[in-house]
Amino acid sequence: MEINWVIIGVVVAVVIILIVFTTKKNQKEKKKLTDLLNNDFKKPEEDEPNFDDAANEK
Repeated sequence: MEINWVIIGVVVAVVIILIVFTTKKNQKEKKKLTDLLNNDFKKPEEDEPNFDDAANEK
């Protein structure tokens, strides 16, 4: 039985290309998700404290 190195080489090349493609796509999706999560949360606007009222409460 003879090993067909051409077929093995093609299969290995396709597997490497798939791994690289999947990794790059995953990095893009991770960056998009990180940006979405960082920019999606908006802090509620806080009113400026009224120091006159705060002094009268004590």
